[in-house]
Amino acid sequence: MEVILLQDVKGIGKKGETATVNDGYANNFLIPKKLCVKKTAGSVATLNRQIEDKKRLDEENKKKALETSQFLKTLTLEFKAKAQKDGSMAGTISTKAIAEKLKSDYNIEIDKRKFIDKIVVNAFGVSNLKIELYKGVIGVIKVHVSEEK
Repeated sequence: MEVILLQDVKGIGKKGETATVNDGYANNFLIPKKLCVKKTAGSVATLNRQIEDKKRLDEENKKKALETSQFLKTLTLEFKAKAQKDGSMAGTISTKAIAEKLKSDYNIEIDKRKFIDKIVVNAFGVSNLKIELYKGVIGVIKVHVSEEK
């Protein structure tokens, strides 16, 4: 029996692929567990429509990420930190704090785990941090830390 896989099945194939399996295996195991559907004209059309929808969604997300990347180039986030007696910065500015400031001030949601450089902002001045906004789209965020008076 030819089936279209709805999920990855070990030894059979990946999601979206068509595979030939025994009738009993398909009818008694794969189909009841919703791991596959029988290959028919309707199911092939549905699969093709889902693939097209996914491609369109990927293109839209990439376009949004490119727009966000261009906006981030013009942006400088301002932070204040206390200075130690020797003039160095006390503490650090975390990626979580940067992500929260982007969300609260500019309504840009960025996952704190997507920062590429694991650079810790622990000095006064301007630091450039790279972040992966989408597959292959890298944004640069300028973080300026000044001394709190």
